[in-house]
Amino acid sequence: MNKRTLLALTSTVLLAAACTPAPKENKIADPGTQVSGTVELWHFFTEREADAIQQVITDFQNSHPNIKVTVKPGQDDSKVTQAIGAGNGPDVGLSYSTDIVGKFCSSGAWVDLKPYIERDKVDLAELNATTRSYTEFDGKRCAMPFLADAYGMYYNKDLFAKAGLAGPPKTLDELTAYAKKLTVKNADGSLKTVGFLPLYDFYENAAAHLAPATGAKWLTEDGKSAVGSDPNWKALISWQKDLVDWYGYDNLTKFKASLGDEFSADNAFQKGQVAINIDAEYRLAFLKDQSPNLRYGVAPLPTTDPARYGGGYVTGNIVGISKNAKNPEAAWELIKYLTTNDTAVIKLAGLLKNVPTTTRAIADPSLNADPDFKAFIDIFNNPNSQTSPPSASGPAYQETFGQFLTSYQSGKVTDLDQGLATADQQINSVMSLGG
Repeated sequence: MNKRTLLALTSTVLLAAACTPAPKENKIADPGTQVSGTVELWHFFTEREADAIQQVITDFQNSHPNIKVTVKPGQDDSKVTQAIGAGNGPDVGLSYSTDIVGKFCSSGAWVDLKPYIERDKVDLAELNATTRSYTEFDGKRCAMPFLADAYGMYYNKDLFAKAGLAGPPKTLDELTAYAKKLTVKNADGSLKTVGFLPLYDFYENAAAHLAPATGAKWLTEDGKSAVGSDPNWKALISWQKDLVDWYGYDNLTKFKASLGDEFSADNAFQKGQVAINIDAEYRLAFLKDQSPNLRYGVAPLPTTDPARYGGGYVTGNIVGISKNAKNPEAAWELIKYLTTNDTAVIKLAGLLKNVPTTTRAIADPSLNADPDFKAFIDIFNNPNSQTSPPSASGPAYQETFGQFLTSYQSGKVTDLDQGLATADQQINSVMSLGG
């Protein structure tokens, strides 16, 4: 799991990917060729989640006795990218960020999977449409979806009951009202409990995760920045800034500084310090493991338009073959198993509490039996859910916008219209430079 945030890669890492030379022509084996040998998999999972991955890898090796998998856990995107750039990347890389797809496809860091897919007659229609969209770029499929994340809203039922609130907010105006009613201050006026912490640099409050609340679009039809021309961005930013100002920016930053790490047992929502929190389905596993007595509920993101209620943000993990893979055929066999074998996908989804990506796995009764998990599957399937479009600049356009948002929420930028116009120019600049 780890932090699936859109700000995962630094410009240095992006440059490393951009400098990766294009791969040589990818020649693949004939149909029916016996695949054997060792394949190296690097992934970012650790501890409990790494153990879950290993269980499914063991299943793969049992069904593919001629292939041995060497697993290297705890490898984030920067390590994978640097290794590929240095010519010693793994056979298979598993990334937590869909935002690198455009960079990896266009630079050749990950090879085109189309020849393997066509040779083995893999039916991509068996994959969820959204996950198909974020695993290819500019007509090139260099990745396959390895489970998915659906973002919605968690709320503390005990704090809601204490405040006289029966259910989750469904509109942004209701979220504002609930946030104020749930907020408790200490005797000195400092914040003790926050109804909703609206800062963009808090946990999963990335712009992309909140964009579905208003339906804000990142890019225009011709691939340029839309943040200055789409009024839905202005609506979202204005709503957020009004709530920040109600709390007081300094009060929020002091409160945020006192909170625990997002993925520790001291997570602010799990500790009851924040009553409403934006997060994904993987939080369910952390709650069960770290806060089993917490009474909580889950719901879709609040929206400005009630007709759009039910959706959220969709992203996920991706997996591909490195351009300098030593055993690309075995790498493809492993990827195909992890991403298209329904039994493997269902097992992974159950162990990791991530949303499955094949149509049959999504409908699996065992996964839908948990009402909280089903709520995220419903968000994943909802037509109002959004993802962020891939770009040759990777996540650079979102990072650039994030810098503007943090300046605006702090009051350093005071003119929203002018700020958005400047952000438009900066985003177009980084995209034209490939990040």
